[in-house]
Amino acid sequence: MSIHLEVIHGDRLDPRVKAEIVALCEAAYNEDFSTAFEEFTDPVHVIARDARGALVSHAMWVARGLQPDGHHPLRTAYVEAVATAPNHQRRGIGTAGVERVVVSVAEDPVWELVALSPAVPEFYARRGWESWLGPLAIRRDGRIEPSPSDELVMFRRLPRTPRTIDAATLLTAEWRSGELW
Repeated sequence: MSIHLEVIHGDRLDPRVKAEIVALCEAAYNEDFSTAFEEFTDPVHVIARDARGALVSHAMWVARGLQPDGHHPLRTAYVEAVATAPNHQRRGIGTAGVERVVVSVAEDPVWELVALSPAVPEFYARRGWESWLGPLAIRRDGRIEPSPSDELVMFRRLPRTPRTIDAATLLTAEWRSGELW
């Protein structure tokens, strides 16, 4: 199957493509995504289209400041809305999209880390993503609020990721509306 991957900044998406992405995510997750993208600022999308031009997979990243214990907040490309059309799953299309995210982020010197909260951790673990093993918390109004114990964050190290980060320590993120992780 021939797939075309494209990286598009969110401000360049036209309403038709946004609607396609929402429909794809709703089909893949069987949940409402109609307002899911309203909270994200300055997203970058990776979209995959088949030979007919149909949208078959999507992933995106947004800027977040994830702070491992003992470090400054790392400029993190936080991956969101990874979705593949149900009839195109298990063909490597989602993998290609996620890898395009990692490559694009790694090529941009602004990023220090790439991370996500996975729906299917095994998918990412097979592709070299590491689980954050320590506790998770949210920074809000000068306080640190512990996250529920069932939250999971995975990450990929980049060339600029500090070698001294320890995934068994506390990891915090700034508060945001919607899903915190």
